[in-house]
Amino acid sequence: MDASTYSKTALILIDPFNDFLSEGGKLYPLTKETVEGISLVQNLKKLIAGARERKIQIIYAPHHHTTEGDYLNWRFLSPSHLGSKNVVLFEKNSWGAQFHPELQPELGDLIAQNHWTGSGFANTDLDFLLRMHNIDHIILAGMRANTCIDSTARYGVELGYHVTLIKDGIAAFNWEEIRVTVEITFPNYGHAILSTEEFINTPKS
Repeated sequence: MDASTYSKTALILIDPFNDFLSEGGKLYPLTKETVEGISLVQNLKKLIAGARERKIQIIYAPHHHTTEGDYLNWRFLSPSHLGSKNVVLFEKNSWGAQFHPELQPELGDLIAQNHWTGSGFANTDLDFLLRMHNIDHIILAGMRANTCIDSTARYGVELGYHVTLIKDGIAAFNWEEIRVTVEITFPNYGHAILSTEEFINTPKS
């Protein structure tokens, strides 16, 4: 990564919720092995600190906070929608829908509108926020590798952004989901793949 692009770069944190990342979260029994195995929270903290040092804009791209009746009379319920409906995922006003306590936004960070399915761009203001801040490079990290990360990355490329994936800044329900995202799908459309340490070791100015 070239330091000359930092002013036009954003680190996008996708769905860093307690339901995904914290003991007691609704999906933590499914994500625990990879979240802990890849040291996701610790790596995200390093990425956030590194981004702040480099004056890289930080943007949170959160999933919709589910409430009873959200999916009533929907025309087409995808597996993702059914899962959110059945477990009341990221339930509105709940602890599970809060960002992990070690990954809280600070003044100057941006929070995009909540996405309903996979892409952080679809039906949200994420693209608007990026363009209003003159950003054309995005770095993606968070949850879940083969759904929201992959969907947001693909959409970002389609919109004309330079997209970087942090390969150990993502987790999923199993290691195969991460492997396929990092080794097979993203390399077919994305622009760059970095580890957390590779990002941290880029020049600060």
